Amino acid sequence: MRRSGKSKAEVERSTGATIGAFDASFDVNRGEIFVIIGLSGSGKSTILRTINRLNEPTEGTIHLDGEDVLAMSTKQLRQLRRKKIGMVFQQFGLLPNRTVQDNVTFGLEVQGVGAEKRRKAGQEALGLVGLQGQGDKLITELSGGMQQRVGLARALATEQEILLMDEPFSALDPLIRRDMQNLFLSIQGEVKRTVVFVTHDLDEALTLGHRVAIMKDGEIVQLGTPEQILREPANEYVERFVEDVDYAKVRTAQTVMVPVNEVAYINDGPTVVLRRMRQFGLDFIPVVDEERRFLGTAEAEEVARLAERNERELGSSVDREAAKVGRDTSLREILPLFVERDVPVAVVDDENRIEGVVYRGSLIAGLTTSQESPDESESFDREVPQENAPNGANSGDRVRVRRIGE
Repeated sequence: MRRSGKSKAEVERSTGATIGAFDASFDVNRGEIFVIIGLSGSGKSTILRTINRLNEPTEGTIHLDGEDVLAMSTKQLRQLRRKKIGMVFQQFGLLPNRTVQDNVTFGLEVQGVGAEKRRKAGQEALGLVGLQGQGDKLITELSGGMQQRVGLARALATEQEILLMDEPFSALDPLIRRDMQNLFLSIQGEVKRTVVFVTHDLDEALTLGHRVAIMKDGEIVQLGTPEQILREPANEYVERFVEDVDYAKVRTAQTVMVPVNEVAYINDGPTVVLRRMRQFGLDFIPVVDEERRFLGTAEAEEVARLAERNERELGSSVDREAAKVGRDTSLREILPLFVERDVPVAVVDDENRIEGVVYRGSLIAGLTTSQESPDESESFDREVPQENAPNGANSGDRVRVRRIGE
């Protein structure tokens, strides 16, 4: 009936049966956080529980590393759930009569892991979630937020490759929830599990997900990266779904940074650097070492003073406390850096090498909701009127910019 054009509601009225999911096909890549989002009744939890066959599908296939999960025997499925796929629910189901350590290692105990190995794994997992030294306490002695950390530690202790997470943070108050999201991302950066994460919160989905699937009436209406969904909503439903999103939470430094065309090397002389800054109309210039690792920022006035005194070294003009962020830093975290000083913020990689800078103007553009959908490969030169020039650009300069929020 659904394939013949009947709606989900019409099928339910006619048959009394509810379609939990319909033609919902997707792949999940190793090590990614794949988020499924939708309103209540959209089918997101149905899909999640079908992956490990807590729900048996009426049709379709589930493949894990090429193996058909639907063809597994009861014994094979039990081993799959114990060894390879972990499940984390909204209520973690902690055991009040057990210590924190015993709760964390409960899954390992079920697997038959020895006591010493369980103890070591439990301590490591508690360390990951910031609960060192709490292992001997009873669960009832912990706050709600700490209990959530215990639940997360238990999921991590088993070392299962895949975690299915069904709204694990939704019962927390906003501040603790944000802390748990940040903690989860920090841990994921170390352990790199494959995660399928269900939520009804759009900000959470866009913050956590490498890719996001939006569901409506059992169907996936759009699947893509957070940036794709924000810039290119597939239909009116998705447009309405994302219209109130807090861009400061979900956009990151890499979406608003401007490529660095000019830098000063720490061994350059002040006169050489000042000439370069005047040539390109720069008020500030990033200072790097020989391997292009970011050291700080030099201001034109400070460099000019050194040049006037015939100084040979740039070092004393470098602000080594200058702000720097990673590519994945949210705009919400970058905003306060511009409150007191209008100094470009450096964007660096894991090796502290500079990749770009964020200007106040590019940050503001990134916070708007009226951004065009850019061709990712497209950049262009144009003259910038003085009133619209980025910090450090002069009227008539040719500035290479991305087509973002014009």
